[in-house]
Amino acid sequence: MPSFWENLRFPGEREADDLHGYEGQDMPVYVSHPLPSAGNSFPAIIVVQEAFGVTRHIEKVCDRFAAEGYVAIAPALYHREEPNPKLGYDQMPQVQRFMGALNDEELIEDINQVIKYTQSDQFRRTNNQKIGIVGYCVGGRITYLAAASCPGLSAASVYYGGRILVPFGDGPAPIDMTDRITIPVMGNFGAEDANPTPDDVAQIEERLKAAGVTYDFKMYAGAGHGFNCDERDSYHEASANDALERTLGWFNQYLKS
Repeated sequence: MPSFWENLRFPGEREADDLHGYEGQDMPVYVSHPLPSAGNSFPAIIVVQEAFGVTRHIEKVCDRFAAEGYVAIAPALYHREEPNPKLGYDQMPQVQRFMGALNDEELIEDINQVIKYTQSDQFRRTNNQKIGIVGYCVGGRITYLAAASCPGLSAASVYYGGRILVPFGDGPAPIDMTDRITIPVMGNFGAEDANPTPDDVAQIEERLKAAGVTYDFKMYAGAGHGFNCDERDSYHEASANDALERTLGWFNQYLKS
């Protein structure tokens, strides 16, 4: 699929030696879209990275959604610490350092900037089309957070989102914002996962049910954390294939209608 990298410039002034705060920030995004022969206007899917950044695996995930008729956009959410790091699966100390710097208020701002980008005059492939969001690992958590916090989204799919029960920063945890969710939420989880555990998933499901949110959760036997990534030892092919088909069906229903 055709693809490119774009830098989103946040509004505000930027000091050359100050890379903190969102004003004047540059946030790289990877964009993959259908072939021009397929048309010139498509629904958008925001693809939220794993803890390892917008890696080649996440690029391939975007390309897969583009092949199904979506413009897929993956923002590099560690940009306040480093422009676009791509961490190895064996670099856990670095991963923990980058994840430890994430803040929910800033993450909401980042996703809002991507939503704004899809509707801008400079990016006409998605104008007036619906927008979905899907995330993996910490990206699943951020997807849940965005579903509760970011106007303009029409559907969400959460893959094994850990730490939905805890905040990043001083605000409420995503689970405590569940009653703000007004869009349908899908969840794909591994029964062997330790973060989130099956008990965590049950708590999230109860909150969604109590809030009257349209949702569809599935727990995959034999699958653990990261089961979608074919570059990790935790890859579980049958679960990954089924979750993809479920997610595509979810987005086809809520974004293409």
